[in-house]
Amino acid sequence: MASTPPGQRRLQILQALAEMLEHPKGEKITTAALARKLEFSEAALYRHFASKAQMFEGLIEFIESSVFGLINQIAEKQQDGLAQARDILAMLLHFASSNPGMTRVLIGDALVNEDERLQARMNQFYDRVELSLKQALRLAASEGLAHEADVPARAAMLVNYVLGCWQRYAKSGFKQNPSQDAPIQIALLLQ
Repeated sequence: MASTPPGQRRLQILQALAEMLEHPKGEKITTAALARKLEFSEAALYRHFASKAQMFEGLIEFIESSVFGLINQIAEKQQDGLAQARDILAMLLHFASSNPGMTRVLIGDALVNEDERLQARMNQFYDRVELSLKQALRLAASEGLAHEADVPARAAMLVNYVLGCWQRYAKSGFKQNPSQDAPIQIALLLQ
């Protein structure tokens, strides 16, 4: 029997963790439960990750690389600042609806009772998203489509909107899709 390559095993562990996070009850995830789901020992988990915090860091790295890779693509493709902001918001909402388990990481729900540096890293993530929105809104202001003085407040409001949608999605047991009515809501926010 061929062994699974180490990188593949790490990915399996992260996928199983994300799947466990999709259960809306929000029970605390233990390494024992994760090992049972994967049908191998806790020791095998620790050969790939030194701690559960490292497993969550792996999920956060996936979120960061996915989201900021997509934001960069949007910025390259869209020349219009308001269109960039609109597409970034739509992507963030779609990312959550496509990755329910990751949504619990995005809102910090899955990080309660975990290492506090994980929530600090998510706070940096929100700051980076807000910075991306500020850049799009500043571009819109340079095009005469927005007011430069409103950029910081508007970017903060847009991040709060996204966080609220993610929160509602997770707390509804992943029934209240954050993308539902998003085009209308985003249009209203960007007027």
